[in-house]
Amino acid sequence: MPKMNLSHFEAAVLFALVTSIVLGLVTKRTDRERVRYGLQCFGYFMLATFGLSWLMYLGHG
Repeated sequence: MPKMNLSHFEAAVLFALVTSIVLGLVTKRTDRERVRYGLQCFGYFMLATFGLSWLMYLGHG
């Protein structure tokens, strides 16, 4: 099996994508709600990723 070489950012985006899809599928009833909630979760994951990365960058000095 080929090895995947992902950067930390790529791994975070992949995690956010897969997790958002699963959360959208298992928590909502209609397709419209699923898509909306999945996109909302993905946006929140990306916001948290960028926010925490800047916090670590600024805190590292």
